[in-house]
Amino acid sequence: MRKRLLTLLLAIYAGSLAAAPDEGNLGKAQGYPVGSASTWFYDESVRVGSFTAQGDIPGIFSGKANVLAASDIPMALPLRNGEPSFRWSMDQKKDLTVDDYLARQRVMGLLIVKDGVIQVERYQYDRGPANRFLSNSMAKTITSMAIGIALQEGKIHSLDDHAERYAPQLAGTLYGGTTIRNLLRMSSGVRFTENYDGKDDRKRYDDALTRTDIVSAAKLLTEREAPQGTRFSYSSPETDMLGVVLQGATGMSLSDYLTPRLWQAIGAETSALWRADRTGMVRASGSFNATLRDYARLGIVLANDGVRPDDPQQKQIIPREYLLEATDWHRVPEAFQPGKATSSYGYGYQVWLSPGEKRRFALVGVYGQMIFVDPELRLVMVQTSAAAEAKPAMMFKEANALWRGVVQEYGSW
Repeated sequence: MRKRLLTLLLAIYAGSLAAAPDEGNLGKAQGYPVGSASTWFYDESVRVGSFTAQGDIPGIFSGKANVLAASDIPMALPLRNGEPSFRWSMDQKKDLTVDDYLARQRVMGLLIVKDGVIQVERYQYDRGPANRFLSNSMAKTITSMAIGIALQEGKIHSLDDHAERYAPQLAGTLYGGTTIRNLLRMSSGVRFTENYDGKDDRKRYDDALTRTDIVSAAKLLTEREAPQGTRFSYSSPETDMLGVVLQGATGMSLSDYLTPRLWQAIGAETSALWRADRTGMVRASGSFNATLRDYARLGIVLANDGVRPDDPQQKQIIPREYLLEATDWHRVPEAFQPGKATSSYGYGYQVWLSPGEKRRFALVGVYGQMIFVDPELRLVMVQTSAAAEAKPAMMFKEANALWRGVVQEYGSW
């Protein structure tokens, strides 16, 4: 028992002896402070603190944060005795290790799970297992799973229904006249720029949302530049509209709806937080906060086709057919397949679809939040980060290279 505890402590805090990348820029000397409502997202000097203590930032929650209570029966996550010797290569550099990756990238937490057993668990920047990490857009996939569950329950009759059927307050907006399926695929055709430069439509939308609410912010978007369903164009408001649809269809907030149906069902060990607008409407496109291990539990259930693997009854938490339709690029129209939706990844129902014949997919959020899933190998890699850029191309490239190395340890790419 003592040997196992020592192994766990060494695995978790292995990176603490060496300096993590750019500690000074990220506020180490100040104890990694949290920012304000105006600085927390863009100011890197408060990024680590702000991304792990959302509830402490004045003015960004409408009153009390929405809480998703933990499960009474958490999913066990045993720790392997000793880390595997993962190796990865990139740009002529070979035999790189997990230590190399952490030394090169601003990763706050890294956790790799195979068959429900933790293979690697590391933290940097004085973070640890008790910290809740901000999801950013990884929350979009969680919202999609809520739509799938509501569809299974008959709360939503068809993905081809228009959003305004369930959310009459969206009537007269372009989103109200968009089908749920096209919102899921981010293919409403509504013009929206999301560059995270403080000058784009995202900034205008966020400012309106802060002053008013999600529905009022949606009314600012008035140009449809492509027929809905014909092309992928990344747009966070489309996920927020799914949250409005879900609340209208179920009569419950997204967080209340998912607490028993997803969060407790997957065996989450710690409560999660979800930011809302002034009216209490959950910000479905982001702002979900959970521990690294609970993100891993979510990944495990996704890898297990919607079932908690340690459940003796094997209850279907997420409808299997919906999950397959959401995550298998072979099942999506050509415009959303890898190499078509983007130059590499495809896009399913609020989830990124990996290129290659095997079904692999990823949840991705700005500033380096990622969950990679390989259902065939029952393999999950979770990463939370404080990257320098909202869209960190080099981090994503190296994370993919590490993920490839992890996959090849247990199977083939």
